[in-house]
Amino acid sequence: MNRELFEAAPLAEKMRPQTWDEVVGQKRVVEALRRLSKPHSMILWGPPGTGKTTLAYLAAQSSGRPFKRLSAVEAGVKELRAALDVSGALLFIDEIHRFNKSQQDVLLHAVETGKTVLIGATTENPSFELNAALLSRCKVYVLEALARDDVAQLVERAKAFVGAFGLTDDGLDAIYALSGGDGRKALNLLEWTLERTRQVDGPAVRQVAEKNVRYDKTGDMHYDCVSAFIKSVRGSDPNGAIYWLARMIEGGEEVRFIARRLMILASEDVGNANPTALALAVACAQACDYVGLPEARIVLAQTTAYLAASPKSNAAYCAIEEALAAVRRGDDPPVPLHLRNAPTRLMKDLGYAAGYKYSHDFSGAEGNQEFLPAGLENTTFYRPKPIGREKDLLEFLRRQWPDKYDY
Repeated sequence: MNRELFEAAPLAEKMRPQTWDEVVGQKRVVEALRRLSKPHSMILWGPPGTGKTTLAYLAAQSSGRPFKRLSAVEAGVKELRAALDVSGALLFIDEIHRFNKSQQDVLLHAVETGKTVLIGATTENPSFELNAALLSRCKVYVLEALARDDVAQLVERAKAFVGAFGLTDDGLDAIYALSGGDGRKALNLLEWTLERTRQVDGPAVRQVAEKNVRYDKTGDMHYDCVSAFIKSVRGSDPNGAIYWLARMIEGGEEVRFIARRLMILASEDVGNANPTALALAVACAQACDYVGLPEARIVLAQTTAYLAASPKSNAAYCAIEEALAAVRRGDDPPVPLHLRNAPTRLMKDLGYAAGYKYSHDFSGAEGNQEFLPAGLENTTFYRPKPIGREKDLLEFLRRQWPDKYDY
């Protein structure tokens, strides 16, 4: 890196270790990697800011192999194949869990034959996010969040790059607590604080943290943004929903997490007012898993806008909650005899299935019978709302049950 670029780089990049001895923390993994006679394909699994990229770079440096780096957030199959064409290279793929199954399968042959040494970095459990075939070809190394002493060592080393500054114990405690053992975040907090004052204390660190940390997918911002996203869809505001979706995507939120929330919203808040919403949400999850980012953002946006603009009904959600409450407070009344199956002569003799009306033999309300157990007769759990497609369901139920349920 030339001098001009070095000066413009963030503190965390300036301090990136250039040798194994400069790595802070991860002693067990560092010792295992530096003893390798030749590199093998591996997955580095650990929280953000724990040195995954640095360890990959040092492994390549020690091996003398060409070093190729891709981000699974940005690279597609074309870029992946181009990187694999470089024989003997050490290929580092950041956030490899964001590759879908098809993209992961592209790696198999090159990794198995040894043409490419793969180092994948992931913050997610590889058992869930990587397919078994790829995982079987790689050794998994687990990295841990940095301890307080590790963060203290980083902060002390920073003086060589930014000059002397005062550091109080509560300032170090604040950096450690707010970074969550993420070395990059710890150095960012330090750098932002030093832009304001040379005395790094707790209040100063917390003030800049509130100003600069826009999204933390494991902290309060994660919960706040997804809450705003859900409430925007529920409130039928596609503009608010799309904005909070963008905040989550830009902040590195997991695509599968967002897709799961959309499926839940489709049933809980849209429901039978627009039954197509759930089908679209399921298709969205499948499409996102197939195409991956960055294209998945379009699929998520389409589904988000559709759900937000759909008529809303939480009738199904309320129905199951009321029914569950009834089950939990009740004494488990037996299934009425006419609703029981009677596969044997004994069961028929005991009255099982006696009096049951086969619904298809009747054209409408004349085929009605009691489907609830004793003590719950006439209880209305499902109350469709007169909106969207659910209005049609409500009209049907009124015709079907004119005198029994409160429709």
